[in-house]
Amino acid sequence: MPLDANALRTAGIPAPWTFGMADRVRFAEIDSLNHVNNVVYLRWYETLRVNYMDHYGIYDVAGPDPKFVVKTVGLDYQAEVMRGAPYINVARTVAMRNTSFVMEYATFVDGKITTTGTAVVVILNADSSKRPLTGALRQILIERDGAVQA
Repeated sequence: MPLDANALRTAGIPAPWTFGMADRVRFAEIDSLNHVNNVVYLRWYETLRVNYMDHYGIYDVAGPDPKFVVKTVGLDYQAEVMRGAPYINVARTVAMRNTSFVMEYATFVDGKITTTGTAVVVILNADSSKRPLTGALRQILIERDGAVQA
């Protein structure tokens, strides 16, 4: 279940984060060092991105049959997240270009950031040509996240 800005503030997650999801680390997500495996963050953030886009109605305002492609992705590990730990993953869009937008992610455990990530998401047409962001999509990203034109 998505967490809105009010729920995030109640959980100790500061502004400007406005969208998140809470969960607990599962046994299958840990590695031999008993902390979350690096690749798991990519899965978490991909799931978060899809839920974010559903919740914000991005699929509906991007035009007919859009293809959303992650062009680049990066992660920065700041602290371990151990087996069984409750966490909240958050996402926001910080910048928009003509045919893409830049998202930031973070994982919070006990109110502290343990991991951050970024992704550039490109929108394509059915023939894989780049598709400009629609005005309605831009408006959602500005209103919901304060995204700026890059």
